[in-house]
Amino acid sequence: MENQHGHGLASSVENVTVSGRMREYLTEKEVDRLIEAAKQNRWGHRDATAVLIAYRHGLRASELVALRWSDIELQTGRLHVRRAKGGTPSVHPVSARESRALRRLQRESPASRYVFISERGAPLSVAGYQRMIARTGEAARLGFLVHSHMLRHACGFKLAADGQDTRAIQAYLGHRSIQSTVRYTALAPDRFKNFWKD
Repeated sequence: MENQHGHGLASSVENVTVSGRMREYLTEKEVDRLIEAAKQNRWGHRDATAVLIAYRHGLRASELVALRWSDIELQTGRLHVRRAKGGTPSVHPVSARESRALRRLQRESPASRYVFISERGAPLSVAGYQRMIARTGEAARLGFLVHSHMLRHACGFKLAADGQDTRAIQAYLGHRSIQSTVRYTALAPDRFKNFWKD
């Protein structure tokens, strides 16, 4: 719910607006709704897996479409993340849920070097991925426009809300400057929970 100036009236962090603009990230529940909506797409498993992987690893559109099977060690549960924009690369753990989704995807497209491919078997393009996210956002009926970068921000906010260390989040997302990471901890809902203990 918003007032006439576009500022959220609800007290939860999910409804915060900045300078009249809607927030730039999704909550965990909204990501789940996006994943469920993606499953209804023509390439439902591919699209739902793309949303899950982008969210869990804070991937930009260009990073997601560049993912190759050689970047993923399904046996050991590791994902080698190559960051765009001069970001620092890292190795992330892959959850059991992600591993199951990726194994199924690999079975469905064994000939490709790339994890996410188009109907023609070519690597999924950034524009194609971005269009899919926008369409899926509409289908999920979240009440606002959804764009692919919201999944990267959703990852940062989720980790901050879980109380993860700012430096660890910086490394996980590949930020060169910690100033890029501080925005997530600044809006973490429990940041001030120990203030004014009576």
